[in-house]
Amino acid sequence: MSIPQQGGGPIESRDQLAAYIASGEKPRDAWRIGTEHEKFGYDKASLMPLPYEGACSVHAMLTGLQERFGWTPVMEQDKLIGLERNGANISLEPGGQLELSGAPLETIHQTCDEVNQHLAEVKEIADRIGAGFIGLGAAPVWGQDQMPMMPKGRYRLMTDYMDRVGTLGKQMMYRTCTVQVNLDFGSEADMVQKMRVALSLQPVANALFANSPFLDGKPNGWKSWRAHIWQNLDAARTGMLPFVFEDGFGYEAWVDYVLNVPMYFVYRDGRYIDALGQSFRDFLKGRLPALPGEVPTLSDWADHMTTVFPEARVKKYIEMRGADGGPWRRLCALPALWVGLIYDGGALDAAWDLVKHWDHETREGLRREAGIHALQASVNGIHMQDLAREVVAIAEQGLANRARPGAGGMVPDETHFLDALKESIDSGMVPADELLAKYHGEWNGDLTPIYREYSY
Repeated sequence: MSIPQQGGGPIESRDQLAAYIASGEKPRDAWRIGTEHEKFGYDKASLMPLPYEGACSVHAMLTGLQERFGWTPVMEQDKLIGLERNGANISLEPGGQLELSGAPLETIHQTCDEVNQHLAEVKEIADRIGAGFIGLGAAPVWGQDQMPMMPKGRYRLMTDYMDRVGTLGKQMMYRTCTVQVNLDFGSEADMVQKMRVALSLQPVANALFANSPFLDGKPNGWKSWRAHIWQNLDAARTGMLPFVFEDGFGYEAWVDYVLNVPMYFVYRDGRYIDALGQSFRDFLKGRLPALPGEVPTLSDWADHMTTVFPEARVKKYIEMRGADGGPWRRLCALPALWVGLIYDGGALDAAWDLVKHWDHETREGLRREAGIHALQASVNGIHMQDLAREVVAIAEQGLANRARPGAGGMVPDETHFLDALKESIDSGMVPADELLAKYHGEWNGDLTPIYREYSY
């Protein structure tokens, strides 16, 4: 979840809303890669999730990282809720999931180095306090009532609201983890093409990264339970967004979409003010019941944009949101997949050619079936394993065309970061399939070994 913004000056015209998005436009040589990944922390002695406070806790983790590795604390009131260092930040999801939002980097080599350094730092502090961390799309054993709540005002408000809309919102908040990548665009037309490709192919990412087949200690019938959750949440702010594929889509259409989404909060002086269900359009007119007579600032708009959760989302950059959290190789593979697809012009055109004839029903069908069957999904004659093979081949060519060397020039490009995905496509087996095979085989229906075998 995003760290709240402050300042930005009052909004005097609607034009400023689209201009805010347009201000993210960058020339190709300034495009960067920002990778985010979440993981569950647990007490090794009890195998229960980390509470916020205590000797083995989220607070102890944050304090340890701050003191040992030079991170700067981020506070909300008197609570330590995050860390910052060199353009990266560590933040807390509602149930204590630890998230790294990486710095904007030029290559996947740098991204993977960042991931490795972060996980090494986390492991050093975790070992010291008796904690472990595991990369899964959903908590495999812990019940909803066993999850702690982190001391962030935003989460208290969201938890209340989730009881009013959808059915699985609190599961999303407290019991899921994702990996995502944030990528730049050069113009409005570039944003449009990238968003259409991004939304169309999120189901492929969901299939390849499916890693949440368990809930409450047993198989849940899905390979990505996290995908199931996102299909049963707040319909006003989730989904595949068919309007993105309509003629005329651009910044203004995105603004209209976000304005139509009910608000969560307004952030003032370090506090979250309850604006649940209220209208940002009313806010623009100075008629927000939560702050009568006030008009929003650009920071309020930036905050409100973080409360829409479609499969891909536009801010000053594009966020790819369709993948489950997972093992470290996939933390590097996810940005490699999307950078390969959309940062090379030829690859982006090839990806669009692959999906441009699909209708909404096809895209939605792929989204639904990917979560259940992963690479075994099939919709309207499209077989997910075959589709994934085509998509990864396009991404591989895109990375080869980028030709960004690593390891001091010894590695010619970034294509090897796709190896984990190519192995899955060749075998038809994604992480969820491997976990289910273990559960039904050597684990004999006991999920306890998952912590020993799959922790970072």
